[in-house]
Amino acid sequence: MNMVTLGNLSQAAAFAAALLAMLLLLLGLARNDLRSIEAGRRALAAVALFTTMAAFALSRLFLTDNFQVEYVASYSDRALPLFYKATSFWAGQKGSLLFWAWVLSLYIALVVRNTRNETRRRNTPYIYLVLASIVAFFLLLLNTVSSPFTLLPFTPPDGQGLNPMLQNPGMIFHPPTLFLGYIGFTIPFAYAVAAMISGRLDPDWLRKTRRWNILSWIFLTIGIILGGQWAYVELGWGGFWAWDPVENASFIPWLVSTAFIHTAIIQERRNIMRVWNMVLIVLTFLTCIFGTYLVRSGVLQSVHDFGATGLGGFFLVFLVVTGIGSLILIAESYSQLRTDHSLESLLSRESTFLFNNVILLAIAFSTLFGTIFPLISEMVTGKKLTVGEPFFNQVNTPLFLLLLLLTGLCPLIGWRRASIDNLKKNFLLPASLALAGGLVLFVLGVRTFYPLAAFSLAVFVSATILLEFAAGARARKRLTGESLLLALPRVLWRLRRRYGGYVVHFGMVLMVIGITGSTAFKQEKEATLRQGQAMTIGDYQLRYTGFRSFQDRNRTVYAATLGVTRNGRPAGEMTTERRYYINAEQPTTEVSLRISAREDLYLTMPMIGRNNEITLRAAVNPLLVWGWVGGGLMVLGGIMTIIPSRRQKRRTT
Repeated sequence: MNMVTLGNLSQAAAFAAALLAMLLLLLGLARNDLRSIEAGRRALAAVALFTTMAAFALSRLFLTDNFQVEYVASYSDRALPLFYKATSFWAGQKGSLLFWAWVLSLYIALVVRNTRNETRRRNTPYIYLVLASIVAFFLLLLNTVSSPFTLLPFTPPDGQGLNPMLQNPGMIFHPPTLFLGYIGFTIPFAYAVAAMISGRLDPDWLRKTRRWNILSWIFLTIGIILGGQWAYVELGWGGFWAWDPVENASFIPWLVSTAFIHTAIIQERRNIMRVWNMVLIVLTFLTCIFGTYLVRSGVLQSVHDFGATGLGGFFLVFLVVTGIGSLILIAESYSQLRTDHSLESLLSRESTFLFNNVILLAIAFSTLFGTIFPLISEMVTGKKLTVGEPFFNQVNTPLFLLLLLLTGLCPLIGWRRASIDNLKKNFLLPASLALAGGLVLFVLGVRTFYPLAAFSLAVFVSATILLEFAAGARARKRLTGESLLLALPRVLWRLRRRYGGYVVHFGMVLMVIGITGSTAFKQEKEATLRQGQAMTIGDYQLRYTGFRSFQDRNRTVYAATLGVTRNGRPAGEMTTERRYYINAEQPTTEVSLRISAREDLYLTMPMIGRNNEITLRAAVNPLLVWGWVGGGLMVLGGIMTIIPSRRQKRRTT
């Protein structure tokens, strides 16, 4: 059997299995028939087998250069390195859709396996039914309007090749991690909907999906960070975030899911905010689908988009139907979701979590508004007006500073109700350190409000986190007699769910430092140089010392070498390139980077003139490396919170 036939049959079989699962589950629920429900569960599990076969077939078609397949011919060629042929799987919308259906079916298979002894529970069949409906939607698109196995009427001698911008190592990590995050939120959404349909509204669904929520958040975080890093090293404009519509499409669900993770903790502890959490998990799922709609519809221009693919209408209908259905369920379940408990005081940790939610959602809303403003303006005025980076920065910067403040306040305030005296005692040291840090920075010349506020708040939050670490280590030292150096890592590991959250917050602080330093104090300069000439930027002198060209498989490379001195001392050489790909109309600029804890030196060569004269663009980005380190710490902290304890491991065995 050839791979095209295998792919088409596998897609069709997966869709048939999903429909069969839906039919059997509906029959089982209508007749209260456990055998039908069990058969539906097995049919749902079979979807993963068939989508895996389809994914294998598409991968094989790319690796064997089968250019009769339209999708392969559009995103690969014979000269493309094997590594990028593999990643071309998700380079276009058809392969991305198959990847989505495949990963979702694997997630569903995990749920089916973990609940194999729970089919008698009232909500379990509904979980299966919701999941079957969602995966069936994606499989319907694959089998009707977006199959990656469509054949051309002829076999071209070569393919069109992969976009040079996508020929970057980030291609293997950035899109899949974003997809893993997007898709992962389907599972908690299904549990929440099943809880409302079945009437089982106890916190059980929240406990069972906690790891799904955090793991999806981790993947989304990784995807966003890798996307920023990819833009930084590949696009050549010296930045990492431009508030592009597709960047925003991943950032909005990240914000909403972050809000949900925080208030889910309150529901676990106090059994309050149940309606709010239902709304948040539904919003998280809907914003993931909305982001997919933005990417697939082509309604907004983006450096990431796939053009007008024809799928936008399908996703919009799915989004509207799912949103209305969820709203009806929440309204019908409202009386059961309501509790008699409420926030006891504004001076409580629960209140800071709620304020945290409000700010996160405000940032999400402003980002959404700015993203879709071109569509709104076109509907109202007939002209598509866009808002640029200044709008997002002006609106969201003060909100982010408030969020940072709350991140520092939260550990200082107790649950339920905090006394004024206790607050004064807890606030004294962190506030004093923040004030001292701000004064030092002011004396050193930092006079702009936002950078000064951001760095001062970073000191405040860091102090509160370090005080929490110190308190935990001292408490363990008193109990065990261990030294503080030994007690600290052990208490962090033993109470990793709690301290993992603080690690995430400390990572956020470092990210704020990196973003603030690299945006507020960035230096940029451009100059045209002949060999032997030099330009100066900041503490650096860059002398153009050499030029060469060479052929590298599927591209011609022109490379300029620059000797670097810093404060008059030699600091090595840097090489920046212009690459001309065989099947690409536009050349690409390859960045040269010199990274240190203090700053990045960033070089690109946007133009080559006669006699090897070059236009050199240089930027100095202070403290940016700490943003990447902070992102890594956020991921590490998230992982810490989901590693099961020994007691949890025993419970699951």
